[in-house]
Formats: sequence, structure tokens, C-alpha cells
Amino acid sequence: MRVEPFSIPLETIYLYGLIISGVLTVLYVLFADVFHFHGAGDGLDFLNPVLIFAFLTILSASGYLFERLSSLHYLLIFGISAVAAFIVVALLNVFILVPLSSAEESLVYKESDLQGRVGTVITEIPVDGFGEVMIDSISGRIAKPASSFDGDLIPNGTSVLVVQVKDGVLQVTVHHQLESFI
Repeated sequence: MRVEPFSIPLETIYLYGLIISGVLTVLYVLFADVFHFHGAGDGLDFLNPVLIFAFLTILSASGYLFERLSSLHYLLIFGISAVAAFIVVALLNVFILVPLSSAEESLVYKESDLQGRVGTVITEIPVDGFGEVMIDSISGRIAKPASSFDGDLIPNGTSVLVVQVKDGVLQVTVHHQLESFI
């Protein structure tokens, strides 16, 4: 005997649930930044909308498949689907969402952030011309065109200090390190 609440077969309800939760998931992924409320649910990671939508989608999909392909009791189908959805969502959270949340947000830098940094000349900087400077950073290396701030020749391999950035070109001077008197 099949249960039909509101005279709608359960497999149809599961199918509607799958379609609605799938559409909501896609809409949330596309527009999450627009409707993100800071502070809502802080500390309650299991209330993450991605996890809720994933749970509903997997529950609906497995419920639909079990209703279509098996003759199990509807409560057993719901229980198996809920357990399967919980396991998949827990794995999704542990192996995908948590590592992504702790990853670097951006590797982008502003040119003004380069002021005061120390780099190495990789292409000699002539008196009235341009060379190239390599600056090491946490996210990798940055190679930028450079000119001498003082108007001096700066040979290859010299350690330089970025004084300013003008029109995308680093204005650099030779970096003199202070010796420690210990």
C-alpha cells in the first residue's frame, strides 16, 4: 500500500523536493554574497545553507530513487535517505567546506602594498631606463618593471628597497642593511 498525502504519490513529492532544493542550491551559490548576513548563525556550522540545501537535495534524490525502484516501506525509505544524506553532507563539510573556509581568500595585491618591500634586481636597472625587480611574498614571487629612484645604475643581483610605485613601475633604491651590534 502506497501512502499518498494530499492525494499526491510520495515519489512525486520527493521529485518536487529534489527540483526545488536543486534550484535553491543553484540560486544560493550564484547569489550568496548578495544575501549573506554576517553574524547570523556564527558558531553553528551545521546551519550553513550549503549543507542544508545539500541535505535536502540528497534526501529528495535518494527518496525518489527508492520509491521508484524498490518496494520498501515509506518510513524505511525516508530513514535510509535521511541517513545517506547526513553521511554525504558530513563528508562534504569535513573534506570540502572546512578546508575551503581556511584557505587564502585572495592572492591579489595592490601596487601600493609593494612600497617598503625589499626585492632583488633580476634585470639591471640603467641610469635613465628600466630594469626588473623580483619581490618574494607569501603567495609567490612578483616580478615588476623598475627604475632607479636616485638615478643610479643598479646592477643585477642587488638588493633594493621599493620607495614608491608610479604608473605600474617600481621606483627603487639600493637597500643597505644595518649591522647588528650584539
